[in-house]
Amino acid sequence: MTELIPAPRSIVSGSGEVRLTAHSQLYADTGTQGVGHWLRTVLRQATGLPLREGREPDDAGGDGIRLQRDPELGPEEYRLVSDGNGVLIEGGSPAGVFWGAQTLRQLLGPDAYRRAPLGRDRAWAVPCLTVRDAPRFRWRGLMLDVARHFMRKDDVLRCLDLMAAHKLNVFHFHLTDDQGWRIQIERHPRLTEIGSWRARTKTGHRASPLWEEKPHGGYYTQDDIREIVAYAAERHITVVPEIDVPGHSQAAIAAYPELGNTDVIDTTALSVWDTWGINPNVLAPTDNTLRFYEGVFEEVLELFPSEFVHVGGDECPKDQWRRSETAQARIRELGLADEDELQSWFIGHFDAWLSARGRRLIGWDEILQGGLAKGAAVSSWRGYAGGIAAARAGHDVVMCPEQQVYLDHRQDPGPDEPVPIGWVRTLEDVYRFEPVPPELTPEEARHVLGTQANVWTEVMEDPTRVDYQTFPRLAAFAEVAWSALPAPAERDFAGFERRMTAHYPRLDALGVAYRPPAGPLPWQRRPGVLGRPIDGPPPHR
Repeated sequence: MTELIPAPRSIVSGSGEVRLTAHSQLYADTGTQGVGHWLRTVLRQATGLPLREGREPDDAGGDGIRLQRDPELGPEEYRLVSDGNGVLIEGGSPAGVFWGAQTLRQLLGPDAYRRAPLGRDRAWAVPCLTVRDAPRFRWRGLMLDVARHFMRKDDVLRCLDLMAAHKLNVFHFHLTDDQGWRIQIERHPRLTEIGSWRARTKTGHRASPLWEEKPHGGYYTQDDIREIVAYAAERHITVVPEIDVPGHSQAAIAAYPELGNTDVIDTTALSVWDTWGINPNVLAPTDNTLRFYEGVFEEVLELFPSEFVHVGGDECPKDQWRRSETAQARIRELGLADEDELQSWFIGHFDAWLSARGRRLIGWDEILQGGLAKGAAVSSWRGYAGGIAAARAGHDVVMCPEQQVYLDHRQDPGPDEPVPIGWVRTLEDVYRFEPVPPELTPEEARHVLGTQANVWTEVMEDPTRVDYQTFPRLAAFAEVAWSALPAPAERDFAGFERRMTAHYPRLDALGVAYRPPAGPLPWQRRPGVLGRPIDGPPPHR
């Protein structure tokens, strides 16, 4: 059971094992009680052992578990020692202790991931060893798009559990788009009354002739959001909300037509979009639009305590602005050169607005066009170029290039791959992804906060499809984000595959409908549903 994912910095094996028994206790020192509660809960469920609360460190001696902080360790660093004194997990902060607890769960075997004991006698043992570990990046993210296909709150909570099991710590929550608005905003109720559902949905790629002829929708109440944020915080995951501006906004315009370019099109005729692609209907650059979204963001800030707030900024066609006298008047008024600078002004407004409230704006790399807002960070999705340009200009960057870590892209070139989208990105391809471009100097590279895998759900109609596209590749990505790996060509993929043979049973116990190494199971295929595969290797740019 020492086949750990992600790989730790070091493992030193000892001799013997520590057996947890009905007499074992779990002691958590000051500041780690939350981790102790989480660990006691999941292990009680899986093992049936009581794991009574220890009042003193010595209570956990021999066959127990101790959780302690060590100020000499880094914030997310941990040390796990299993020996004749029991199991000791020390971390530089509660987060470090929590990641050590995740390692302990792996060491106990796949049945430690079950929600109830199997009802047969078995020994729960941890091999004697010492694990020393710390993450490479502070931002180890997963983006989940719930705008294209809504996911129930319980499915979101499950996603957070799966992230925690892989030591990922940033959940980028893509809450709004043309196809749906998923967060309750009390001062603007039509955003969910109208904007949260569409009359039908395209099945497959946008060129597909197939439709699901029934309404699709849903949204999270503010109490749902509070629960999700609190659940994530218990697992030392930060939730970064995304509210798209000024593009990807047709659902909002359908709810409030005055937000659109009313002097160009009849915005009252718009409905929530039922297909995929880049939508021409974008927000009007008016004071009314700014005040409306300031109200949205005021409520968002009350719900999400994250340092960063994502504002989208991608794929904003400028055609309506070019035809809009209102937009052209705004360009003249502000002395701007063109529509790209108008978008930069729009993003810059919310950068200043968020900064004044102690938050930081982050957006997709299109926000570089026309000049990047001073305090903004960039999610580099169109390749490496945007991230390189941003880092060289002194802006923080999260590397999530489409060509490498978009998990909606197909996993294999085979004909049975369901709804094949994009380039082939195999498990090995993801494992050999390198987030820090070699073109950056060491000083510039310090602006790379970390990396993120993105899960866009246009062709993922339910959680089982999300599972299939996400796993097992998310395990490889997690190792890239956490572990101190060598250069891509030198990485031991054969060793990773060997460790994955131990990890698949963990995923099985968690109920993850991953893609098997041998290919999709019959019920995972989608014959006859058109995708959009792209041949050849992805460009490196």
